[in-house]
Amino acid sequence: MKKNSGILSFAVAAALAAAGFSGSAFATNGYQLIGIGQYAIGMGGAVVAAPDDPLSAAISNPAGLALLKPQAAFSAEIFNPTRKTNMGAGEIGSHTNIYGVPAIGWVAPAFGDGIVFGGGVYGTSGLGVNYLQQIPSQIPGYPSSYAQAFSSINFMQMAPSIAMKVDHHLAVGATLNIAAEQASFQQTMTEYAPGTIQTANGPQSMAVPLTGGLNLSSPSWAYGVGFTLGALYKVNDMVTLGFTYKSPIWFTPLTWQAGAQNLVQQSGPAAGSGAAGAAGQYSGHLNYPQQIALGLAIRPTQQWLISVEGQWINWASTLNNFKIYGPWEAYYQNQPVKGMSDMALPTHWKNQWVASIGTQYDVNHWLQVRMGYNYGSNPIQANNIGNNLIFPAVVENAITFGSTQKLGMGWKLTEAYMHEFANTVTGAAGTAPFGPMAPSATLAENSFGVQVGYDF
Repeated sequence: MKKNSGILSFAVAAALAAAGFSGSAFATNGYQLIGIGQYAIGMGGAVVAAPDDPLSAAISNPAGLALLKPQAAFSAEIFNPTRKTNMGAGEIGSHTNIYGVPAIGWVAPAFGDGIVFGGGVYGTSGLGVNYLQQIPSQIPGYPSSYAQAFSSINFMQMAPSIAMKVDHHLAVGATLNIAAEQASFQQTMTEYAPGTIQTANGPQSMAVPLTGGLNLSSPSWAYGVGFTLGALYKVNDMVTLGFTYKSPIWFTPLTWQAGAQNLVQQSGPAAGSGAAGAAGQYSGHLNYPQQIALGLAIRPTQQWLISVEGQWINWASTLNNFKIYGPWEAYYQNQPVKGMSDMALPTHWKNQWVASIGTQYDVNHWLQVRMGYNYGSNPIQANNIGNNLIFPAVVENAITFGSTQKLGMGWKLTEAYMHEFANTVTGAAGTAPFGPMAPSATLAENSFGVQVGYDF
């Protein structure tokens, strides 16, 4: 948007509780899973220095593939988020709270001694809500107004990887991240106003529904590519260091064929100001952020593993402002303002720091048990929660438990449970999109998964 459309900031922020993008609704660190596969989840996501299967290695640290036996793994997870919000007229909950998260991975020798090829296909991130807020009518005898808030992102990734064991200390690896994302969202308000219709008996009074807001609810797909570089360094039999750099995943534009958009404020201090869009094509880029992770794995005994990890996720580069391009026209006090080419949804996410620790103990030759803890700083600040009510990625603390049973003949079964403690973020009164109450978002999560693995 050009400079002279900056007058829209207040109007747009008030009109949109804006920016949730998701769908398969699995998220913990921002809208990214703490780990892929049940081993990684059971370890609280702390696997950069201790990958143990092709699922955790290809996504978290591809260098780990060089240390694995040829094998394949399939994971199926049930994810259960609980979401609530207050858009200014009372707290409501979101519908549809059960989702499935699949993942499959493999590793096998290739191209010579010490070199392996692996990878997988994963559902790696997402979050979504579906709210319907009833708002009492300001006109006696007329139906209640209602707000609809919907968001959906599906993020799927294919990760072909190559890794090499350089010597008995160092392993390196690389992954090509090929991804597809689907995004759609809506934040509209429907009010009833006096109107008339012509009948055989003359004009008749009736309640006419008037809907305003942003409606890009038809799904749009985009496709992207990025890369991951990883290294593992075995200091000695007790200590291993891990490092991973993930580039951004650069996506093609999301595009929507949509009807008219109306974000012009009808009342209040910004009455007559905002943005309106004609029916046509709208588009926007939603790239996936770059990340850096460092890990340390320690084996105090042969049976006992402790792994710790620190991670930085660059959300500010992708979700500071989400720009939507289209046939927009700006208005100020009911007068058109020239020069508007895009509208920025003011999500204003911060970069995120993640700390995790996991431990595993080999009870005997066929049973391993593990547990973990994951903390991710909240990327959404309280003073900006009103702009993120349909994207409530506000959880911070998770605990996990897991186990593996080695069943013989190369087969193994792994389970994990995750509980992400509920967290509520509340903004200031007057910053909610609908109504005078303070805006708030609450999120809690549970997941349970089973993984089947086979060593060739």
